[in-house]
Amino acid sequence: MELTCCRFALADGVATITLDRPPVNAQNRRLREELTWLFDACSDREDVRAVVLTGAGASFSAGADIKERVGLVQGPGDYIRHNRLTREFFYAPMDCLKPVICAANGPAIGAGFALMLACDILLAAEECWVQMPEIDVGLAGGAKFLSEHFSRSKARMMFFTGRRVPATELHRLGLIEQVLPRAALADAALELAREIAAKSPLAVREAKRAFAVVESMPYRDAYRFEQTITEALSHSDDAREAQRAFVEKRKPVFKGR
Repeated sequence: MELTCCRFALADGVATITLDRPPVNAQNRRLREELTWLFDACSDREDVRAVVLTGAGASFSAGADIKERVGLVQGPGDYIRHNRLTREFFYAPMDCLKPVICAANGPAIGAGFALMLACDILLAAEECWVQMPEIDVGLAGGAKFLSEHFSRSKARMMFFTGRRVPATELHRLGLIEQVLPRAALADAALELAREIAAKSPLAVREAKRAFAVVESMPYRDAYRFEQTITEALSHSDDAREAQRAFVEKRKPVFKGR
């Protein structure tokens, strides 16, 4: 797919996807199609072991492109198709078989914040703040994302008021790993991604799958499911290599099988 709203780069097993739709990386249909395709492609590519998602300019993403919504409905089914694309867009980083690190370089508003929350590990620049102003623009999506990460009171306060919450507060609440100067954000995200990329791609992929599946399972069933993954991994070449490397006190060389 030709990229017009996103950029893609690959080095050392780490794919960097950059939202690049000036001035604020608002999410129109094309951006969502491109980003979904990129995450799907990263899942299939053996040379990608981790993904960093960030934004160009001063914003991570200002959320849905409201200008596009004005003429969105031209005929029957148009809004339903739009909603289906939007859902799959948010599922894309969740469903990606590789860990996705979000490096939020600036404000993440509405659907931009939801995209941020859909990633596996979150970092943010000091200039980053988040906001859910859906009610103010005639929308109502995002309550589930907030409820997954915030207390009942906090989620409702954010949604009902649309107040801005700084990245430092998200860090205090344990939602993000680090708040950094913007100039240091990319390097920190890449360092973390390279650390993950150095591990067995087979084990990392199965670990991400485990997190996705056990979220909705009772404790006993979830642990039993994780044990089935461990048993399957124990027969892999990567597991045997990891154990030999541990005994021989050397770095393992993984092949993803």
